Amino acid sequence: MDFSKLEAASFFDLDSFGHSALFDHCRYVWDGLRGIKDYLKEHLQGNVAALGCFRQPLPQSIVLWQGRIWREGFEFLNGDVTKGSFRLLIQGEEIGDAVVLYAGSVLWDEQIFLGPGSVVEPGALIQGPTIIGAHTEVRQGAYVRGSCIIGDRCVVGHTTEIKASIMFDDAKAGHFAYIGDSILGNATNLGAGTKLANLKIQASTIRVKFGSDSIDTGLRKFGAILGDQVEIGCNAVTNPGTALGKGCLVFPVTSVPSGYHEPLSTVR
Repeated sequence: MDFSKLEAASFFDLDSFGHSALFDHCRYVWDGLRGIKDYLKEHLQGNVAALGCFRQPLPQSIVLWQGRIWREGFEFLNGDVTKGSFRLLIQGEEIGDAVVLYAGSVLWDEQIFLGPGSVVEPGALIQGPTIIGAHTEVRQGAYVRGSCIIGDRCVVGHTTEIKASIMFDDAKAGHFAYIGDSILGNATNLGAGTKLANLKIQASTIRVKFGSDSIDTGLRKFGAILGDQVEIGCNAVTNPGTALGKGCLVFPVTSVPSGYHEPLSTVR
């Protein structure tokens, strides 16, 4: 069997991702999940401590720009966050790289980094340790439960929950999704209602079927690996231990069998 198919480089364009070092010593792609906490301890430099408002909704909208906290003196012009067209005026100057935290959003602790141009909408809650990249949108009602690395131009959508997971650049989970102990590759897209189930009903570690082999990951919680440009239709569910190669297409309302699926596969 060609076990190189289970390496991270077979699923993702690692050269374009700012956190690819996470996979440097991984035999299998899912081993990256084990290293998230240690990676965050080493690389996370939070930039929200000065706000001084945690575990409660922000009472007013706040802008972080040029190392300052702006509580007034700005005007929202709006635009598409992930396309880099979201703009605001600060003292008459049009700005596209400020961090925006809308009133009603919640930061749980100081172990959070928000990249330039990122926007956190009202009702979203972010727990650390978490890194969120540039021009990423955390929408109303989203729940970021910590131990997350979220890339540039991503969407964590309305009532979407994500924990102990990685989203490569341009990954999008726009509506009603659950992302648990999973890795979403570059430009992946989850249709509304997608669930990446991460825990077996039986109390045992999760195995990945690969041809005639079955590999014990040693992980009790492990959702899915989605290679670059995987598309999942609305209300689909991946079973624990699913690994979808690059460009796979999952039809709506599908229960995706656990195990390895070759690149460009169609699952229905």
